[in-house]
Amino acid sequence: MQIIVAADPQQAASLAARWIARRIRSAVRLRGVARVAVSGGSTPPLMFDALVAMGLAWEHVDLFQVDERVAPDGDPDRNAEQLDRYLLRHVPIPRRNVHLMPVTDASLSRAAATYAESIGEAPLDIVHLGVGDDGHTASWPPGDPVIDATTPVAITSEFNGRVRMTLTPLVVNAARARIVLAVGTGKAEPLAGWLLDRAELPIGRVRRTGTALVLDPSAAALLERD
Repeated sequence: MQIIVAADPQQAASLAARWIARRIRSAVRLRGVARVAVSGGSTPPLMFDALVAMGLAWEHVDLFQVDERVAPDGDPDRNAEQLDRYLLRHVPIPRRNVHLMPVTDASLSRAAATYAESIGEAPLDIVHLGVGDDGHTASWPPGDPVIDATTPVAITSEFNGRVRMTLTPLVVNAARARIVLAVGTGKAEPLAGWLLDRAELPIGRVRRTGTALVLDPSAAALLERD
């Protein structure tokens, strides 16, 4: 695992964007396409802003969601709304390359299977994750059986008022690389617990090899560093 501690949240977002941009360019050069899955939350907008300015070959990027709340189209709770506002409106990515989770379908189990088919068998190049104050990542709530799902995409029980669709550890850990961007004092304890192998934390199910952890000083406060 690579741990990067930035000076502040803005720099953390910028460093995360640069990390992602390097891997997008490498994937496009090597395979002709970069397959990227991104999360929602309070931190990604700064990272999306930084990515917009990097002049990437967006026509060669396939963009997926890590997770999404089951809510109507246009609902402000939807991660898709944030993704559109801060990234999609500002980069020349073809709409056919944007794969939003079909959370308005009548059958969520069928929708999850359809989304898994859209991802396909090839590994994702990059999975971007955050971490909650309770140690959840993606939409893997503490104690929810979704974390042991044997399918690539699954549906959670209600969590913080919403049922969710989420990539499971099978897909996240099969990716070529993962990046966890976390800022703020509330992240310090779960991150330290992850590195101390606290089994009850969902973030602990993320594979450390091939994973970068980008933090601000508050999120890194409880980590032992040289």
